[in-house]
Amino acid sequence: MLMAQLAALPWLTTRSRFAGLSRGRARLGLVLLAFLLAACLTALAVPDPGAIGAATAAETGQTDLALYEKIVAAVRGGENYYVAAADALRAGQYPLRPFFTFRMPALASALAAVPHWLPVRYLLYALVLCVAGAWADRLRGELTRPLPTVAALVLMLGSLLVFLQAELAPFHEIWAALLIALSLALRRPGRWIEAVAIGLAAMLIRETAALYVVIMAVFAWTEGERREALGWGLALGLFAAALGAHAWAVAGVTGPTDPASPGWAGLLGFGFFVKTVTLATGLYMMPIWAGALLVGLSLFGWASWSDTLGLRMFAMLAAYAAAIGVFARLDTFYWGLMTAPVFLLGLLFAPAGIRDLVRQSLDKRRITVTRVPR
Repeated sequence: MLMAQLAALPWLTTRSRFAGLSRGRARLGLVLLAFLLAACLTALAVPDPGAIGAATAAETGQTDLALYEKIVAAVRGGENYYVAAADALRAGQYPLRPFFTFRMPALASALAAVPHWLPVRYLLYALVLCVAGAWADRLRGELTRPLPTVAALVLMLGSLLVFLQAELAPFHEIWAALLIALSLALRRPGRWIEAVAIGLAAMLIRETAALYVVIMAVFAWTEGERREALGWGLALGLFAAALGAHAWAVAGVTGPTDPASPGWAGLLGFGFFVKTVTLATGLYMMPIWAGALLVGLSLFGWASWSDTLGLRMFAMLAAYAAAIGVFARLDTFYWGLMTAPVFLLGLLFAPAGIRDLVRQSLDKRRITVTRVPR
């Protein structure tokens, strides 16, 4: 009932991507939406990853957050990053092989270089404001009334709620996810250098940001933006070089006797991705079934937005959903943070998408017969 009322309001200045569909395709779209919402409800069968993380911390005596804080403190004290990271991982009984178990040194080095008189939380809040401002600028031409504008502010806050927790600043996903969101908002046709540079920074902080850069390169190439595609490709090349240097440095502080990772083939499925999103946004305050349905509607909303940015966002979310569903484990649920900073804004576009699918599916072409007297 509520969604039907919202769909009747003129929220956007443009029609949704589905406004021109044929009746058959619109009905297929409604069926696919129903399947998407049903798939989201599989999150109800996923175990609580928070409980798993707490048990692991109790066994080792150290959480991931404490691990990163310890490394930053050691680097600030003048210790080599890789030596400090290896010592901290061994002390916390973490695996040290393969080299992916070590985070790249960019974030720890940057946080260690921040002067004591400048609290890190101020830098985090500044980046959050940049993300919010950039997306407000992108949405300014889409929203037509005060109500949708207020809704956008609420949804933005719900998406960024976790990122306002200053104690999570040593977490790599926090910064990388915000940089991805900023890069997406800044990218426009003919203006991509800033977006590429910020995307490179995100990759140097968290390797999984490379998935976003690959998607942006593919979109640029398929849209005929060859220079932009080469820019994203150059960023990937620089990241590959940095990753190779990182692997070489890790090999210098580890040995064959160090414990190895159990692997990243969790195969937990789409429901796990949905649950990670609910935990990474304000949806964690809702019942899991309600949060799961809103995740599905938000995904649908991004696909509905007729702007090319909506399609890029949907493709990125689908890619991370696949990666998390296949490779993530219960104790790596925080991968969902990579999708979170503006995830819920997709709900802004869902009412128009549903409205247009319903209209097109009920469309009956009328044939008028006119008698011409002879």
